[in-house]
Amino acid sequence: MEYQEIIQKIQKKRRFQTLPGVEISKQILAALDRPDRHLAFIHIAGTNGKGSTAAFLCSVLREAGIKTGLFTSPHLIDFTERIQVDGTQIPKNKAAEIGERLLGLKLDVEPSMFDYCFAMALLYFKEQRCQLVILETGLGGRLDSTNAIEAPLVSILTKVGYDHTEILGNSLEEIASEKAGILKKGTRAVLESQYPEVSDVFRQTCKRLDIPFCEIIPSQIVSQDGEFSYPNEKPYQTKLLGKFQKENALAAVLAARELIKLGYPVKEEALHRGIAHAVWSGRMEVVCQNPFLLIDGAHNENGVAALAESLKMLYPNETFHFIMGVLADKEYEKMAEIIVPLAEKVTTVTPESARALSGEKLAGYLKHAGVKAENKTNISEVFQPFLSQGDKKFMGTRTVAFGSLYFIGEIKEFFSQH
Repeated sequence: MEYQEIIQKIQKKRRFQTLPGVEISKQILAALDRPDRHLAFIHIAGTNGKGSTAAFLCSVLREAGIKTGLFTSPHLIDFTERIQVDGTQIPKNKAAEIGERLLGLKLDVEPSMFDYCFAMALLYFKEQRCQLVILETGLGGRLDSTNAIEAPLVSILTKVGYDHTEILGNSLEEIASEKAGILKKGTRAVLESQYPEVSDVFRQTCKRLDIPFCEIIPSQIVSQDGEFSYPNEKPYQTKLLGKFQKENALAAVLAARELIKLGYPVKEEALHRGIAHAVWSGRMEVVCQNPFLLIDGAHNENGVAALAESLKMLYPNETFHFIMGVLADKEYEKMAEIIVPLAEKVTTVTPESARALSGEKLAGYLKHAGVKAENKTNISEVFQPFLSQGDKKFMGTRTVAFGSLYFIGEIKEFFSQH
């Protein structure tokens, strides 16, 4: 089978199965002679910031000359974005080869798309002889497919908030317990700042399992423009925009310091170069300047709150033209309420997803909230004006698009094709 046919077969697999992902992955990995046992891992869970933290850490390890595998989700444009070695995506012919092997496995379970992706990543990382692998959980932690691995060298817990409550629980304590499920005896933990009830769950889990941990104290992060510093650390430069990115970068730094304790050769210059050179597509990314367009993958209440705080910090006293494309299983009312005070107007669009919220319904809600809002029928209609610098339609107002990583992927693909 060709690449496209194989990937389509994988992508058509159900999103969730009756068994937890961790149980399905254990069976797949056993059938593959446990490729994970040939690899060393850094495992990352959280509601927001997982991908950015992974990108920072991957950049640092590459600068240190450590061959590093990176597994993230979802992809924005191409499936191969999910599986990378030293910043290079898995070749399509290799994805097809491994994918065909996996689809041919005789199993007593029916894997989901994510289960297949995870198994493909591990087989590829083993084949490439990666010295370290950074794994981003898909959803939750305790029951996530990626949690089929044994104790990772380092576990990172990024910001936790309300998301996927129908699966993870209705309280922050319940959600935190699911995220803390990646913590295993023998690992070391790096904890980003959290709501108090979340921090309590993480600390108690670390103490119960005798896991050494360090916590980031945000009040000690001194930030100015693209630079930030922290006690006992020389100032770091980063080109990733957003107030929250400084903490994600620091989480990567502290994780690298734990790896240094374990004997990995990460020098100070590699730490600083890695943070400075890190990029993460679709997160506070300025696509064009004239007219101005920024895109961000904020897709839940906490993510949108972080986006709003970053906009206020970067562009004080400004209002914005927002473009929103949201999935129906997200708390779009709370997301909308956060940006209402910053909105000059809002344009809505329906993302290309079976889970999409109708742009017309979202526009109606925003109008009821007192915001000037209009719905557009497709991506092209919304973003065509940004292709010509001579178009005056959005001059004088900064435009910010957000609402779903799938929506951001559509925007990236639109600009890549025009």
